[in-house]
Amino acid sequence: MSTPQQPEPARTVTPAVPLSVLDLAPVGTGRTTADALADSTALARRADALGYRRFWVAEHHSMPAVASTSPAVLLAHLAAATERIHVGSGGVMLPNHPPLVIAEQFAMLEALHPGRVDLGIGRAPGADPATAAALRRTVEGLGAEDFPAELLDVLHLLGQIPAGRAPSIPASRLRATPVAEGTPEVWLLGSSTFSAQLAGELGLPFSYAHHFGTGITTQAAEVYRSAFRPSEVLDAPHLMVSASVIVADTEERAQWLAGPSKVMALRLRSRGALAPIETPEAAEALLADLDPVQAAEFFARVAGTQVATTAGAAVTALRELVARTGADELIVTATTHDVADRIATLESLAAAW
Repeated sequence: MSTPQQPEPARTVTPAVPLSVLDLAPVGTGRTTADALADSTALARRADALGYRRFWVAEHHSMPAVASTSPAVLLAHLAAATERIHVGSGGVMLPNHPPLVIAEQFAMLEALHPGRVDLGIGRAPGADPATAAALRRTVEGLGAEDFPAELLDVLHLLGQIPAGRAPSIPASRLRATPVAEGTPEVWLLGSSTFSAQLAGELGLPFSYAHHFGTGITTQAAEVYRSAFRPSEVLDAPHLMVSASVIVADTEERAQWLAGPSKVMALRLRSRGALAPIETPEAAEALLADLDPVQAAEFFARVAGTQVATTAGAAVTALRELVARTGADELIVTATTHDVADRIATLESLAAAW
């Protein structure tokens, strides 16, 4: 007599949330700014063809490794070079600019490319203090104490002021564009619980910089959801989480391609500077000169690239991140010397996702 088969235990399957791309227009050794911007354009076109939801560029200044100094200008080019993907800032650093300037730039982008523009806003300067002061033409506001009020001004200028909130008196008399048909999708970006709290209170979608390796991603996600209040743009919390990812055919090659990101992380922590991105061969030689024990301890804390592996293993790691944070979207970024390796990562990840 056969024994009845026991039913299999229920399995929890993490849904395949949408994937997006964050790019810094990285500048490699022996390359120019023009090369970096052409590479970002090629990457955006491939992401568009592969079905990624968004392509965001970050604002950084006075950094030899980063060419994306003016997101609005770059986004106009990327939107014209692609067909359906959302283009956006990941992010524009609000302390560097008057709210009216940001609102006008992104209102114009929305008018040129309706329904495809995201305005991601951050409160860090994305630059050293001297550069930040030069951008603002004053040292006032560099501490970002005025960030919540200036954010409300941007939202008002774009016609998205939350209920019960008011802009400043000067901003209340202004508008970002004469006759708007629509407004960009405004996101708040952050790597702290401060931004998570503020995004929730204003009912905005929130993107958390998990790729910074702060160690508080889950906490920030919980703070955002707890603080969330429905708004005209969102009925429920909407969280996107970033991760640094490099995918290759083998684990060994992925780790080798991640070498330049390790060198970058090491230089950033030790010198506070971002030199142009090394080739994998140069990075391998530089890393070989480090004390093995000290290097292991450092890279255990600062990975350089969080997920550097094969496509299947990368999907497993990213699904775990989604399950742990409850993220509604993921945005991936890669630091490599050659854009072909970033494109290959997007292709492999899209196919496996």
